[in-house]
Amino acid sequence: MKDRSLWIVDFGSQYTQLITRKTRELGYSSDLITVEEALNRFSNRKSPQALILSGGPESVFLDKNDYSLFFKNPHLPVLGICYGMQLMAKYFGGVVEKGIQGEYGRAKISFCNEALDHFPKSLNVWMSHSDHVTKVPGEFQILMKSENNLVAMIQHQKRPLLAFQFHPEVQHSEYGKELLHYFLVQVSKLKNDWDSTTMLQEALELVERTCQENSGEVLCAFSGGVDSLVAATLADRVLKEKLHCFFVDHGLLRPQDAHHLEELKKNTSLNITILNVRELFLSKLKGVCDPEEKRKIIGRTFIEVFEEKVKEYQKNHNIYFKFLLQGTLYPDVIESLSPHKQGGKSSTIKSHHNVGGLPERMNLNLLEPLRYLFKDEVRNLGLLLNLKESWVYRHPFPGPGLGIRQLGEVTPEGLRILGESDQILFEEMNNFSLYRFIWQAFTVLLPVYTVGVKGDGRVYERVICLRLVNSSDGMTAEWPEMPQAFLAKTSSRITNEVKGITRVVYDITNKPPGTIEWE
Repeated sequence: MKDRSLWIVDFGSQYTQLITRKTRELGYSSDLITVEEALNRFSNRKSPQALILSGGPESVFLDKNDYSLFFKNPHLPVLGICYGMQLMAKYFGGVVEKGIQGEYGRAKISFCNEALDHFPKSLNVWMSHSDHVTKVPGEFQILMKSENNLVAMIQHQKRPLLAFQFHPEVQHSEYGKELLHYFLVQVSKLKNDWDSTTMLQEALELVERTCQENSGEVLCAFSGGVDSLVAATLADRVLKEKLHCFFVDHGLLRPQDAHHLEELKKNTSLNITILNVRELFLSKLKGVCDPEEKRKIIGRTFIEVFEEKVKEYQKNHNIYFKFLLQGTLYPDVIESLSPHKQGGKSSTIKSHHNVGGLPERMNLNLLEPLRYLFKDEVRNLGLLLNLKESWVYRHPFPGPGLGIRQLGEVTPEGLRILGESDQILFEEMNNFSLYRFIWQAFTVLLPVYTVGVKGDGRVYERVICLRLVNSSDGMTAEWPEMPQAFLAKTSSRITNEVKGITRVVYDITNKPPGTIEWE
């Protein structure tokens, strides 16, 4: 990845990735790095054109690290967010105190004097802190305070330093993007350097540079989703016949997936080989109920099957694979980071089976042209590559498939119920012209039986949950209010057409606190 003009230092906030997302939306490339990496770069006399210090779970009273390198250059624009503001205030001689009662969730803040241009006098923003600045350092002025009379925004009167106690990167913060724009344009004087064309050019250059420097064929773990499809299409432009795509049919797919795969084989130049190993996966999952264990089994079995089949393919075709192409995205990388290995302060949320494992076993180098991009950015690339809109805007589908949507043990009967109910949801979303307006939609089979009435008789059958969310990148998500007619039709069809289902419920949980998937 090329050097970025803007560095974002991750102190462990769950929202740090959103800072990157918002700055890109504003047209500025950014490099999200760990605290350790940032300090190493500064020690080696590297410096960005602007620096953002994120929020984090630690307290300035417990953090004994020396962050003076972030503030020594009087010309370097620095933005501190939440914890970053407290570090800035402490370094310049201000006072930070432990809060008896913190501020969490929505909060109202107001400008102390005149509001900045194009901003209202008061804003509703998202807070998440207990420690707070009680004495502002010299040469800083207070721009905003909260309803609790706590300092919410400060700015240095001479140096390009700005800080927010709230989180402008979170969607719940009014004028959050505009406040970030104020820092990038008014304070930092940065020039725009990020758009879809730049993303496409950099991704193609990465593939070309990597493969020119190293000979050998390229293997693609292909899922058919927009991530692997865009990654494979990018690579295909450069590699042509040297790219080989393998699709593992683990039996945890939906009816729509088979149709989609056949369409891709027919209408693209991709060389796709399908590996049918359904019975093996089901046998491995028999009796397993723990969701994380299911993910690990699916991931481990995927690797074993992939390794065996690919070695067989290399032998039969007398070729040698040097690289593994994956459609890994930024959220996958971030959520799978180990804070101890990476020098970061964030924690692992859940396992992603497309990150790690396979390259080491097969002695392959990773080729991940999308690893610094978010989902909506990848969709934009897909359109630039002239892929069909129905492919580009296909809803995300997890690697473990229906295995993590049947709560409890995965069984053939449960997969049948999930497949049929999911197909009905898919059909009705298209019938009501709703598919493109929803980011992700699927059904979940709950381990619950409820009493119902069918044909004037009592039945005791399972429950299907409808899970629909809207999001831009999967880091946060909100449930949408769907038309009653759509919900009624979908529920009626599922309870009437899917044998074994008596009841349908609708999940109205946002992320956070819930995750998008149930397992």
